[in-house]
Amino acid sequence: MASPFTISVASNAAAVARGLSDIERKQLPFAIAQTITAVARLAAKAEKDAMPKIFDRPTPFTVNSVAVKGATKSNPEAVVYIKDIAAAYLAPYEFGGTHKLIGSGKTWLNPKDLTLLNKYGNLSTTTLNRLKGRPDIFVGTIKTRSGESIGGVWQRPAPTKVVRTPGAKTKALRGQNQSGHLKLLIRFGDAKPVRQHLEFGSRAQAVVQRAFPVEFGKALAKAVATRRR
Repeated sequence: MASPFTISVASNAAAVARGLSDIERKQLPFAIAQTITAVARLAAKAEKDAMPKIFDRPTPFTVNSVAVKGATKSNPEAVVYIKDIAAAYLAPYEFGGTHKLIGSGKTWLNPKDLTLLNKYGNLSTTTLNRLKGRPDIFVGTIKTRSGESIGGVWQRPAPTKVVRTPGAKTKALRGQNQSGHLKLLIRFGDAKPVRQHLEFGSRAQAVVQRAFPVEFGKALAKAVATRRR
């Protein structure tokens, strides 16, 4: 849970206790813990609901990385946070900077063939490995006629000699390059500055300020109604 995305929802019990009856004061610790946890969950829901508005088809992994640590009577503080792996690549969207390069590679991958992307608009490791295994694909740097050097994943023009496996039937390759020249599928480059803004902190704080009075009223009423007599 050690990530830069943490919003604490705490309460000043002394201030809240003003104007309460003796019965309500006795139930205050329980009511506050329930209130803080409820408000934190509302803040987390707001963060999840905002993801599709900020990002194009965010993955379930990214959306569900928003989590809550609830409050207790002994520790009346809840935390809304983003789990570590997602926090690493979402941090630039909150604090600024360039896209985070994750995994073993240190190169920004810019797909030129959009058919390679999955339903979330991402280039999966499975797809990249499949491309590398094709005999008509190579990874390297090509110098163009203009003198520019472009590194990436390239596809040779068809027909391409098919690598045969002894004892196995040769299958024709799908998606052959019929253009007559090299085709750039994925371009390598440096990470780009992020353009979207997550606004995780300000959104959570807005929910806390708006929801706390309502949730506290409900929690206190429930605590008083269910108290041991």
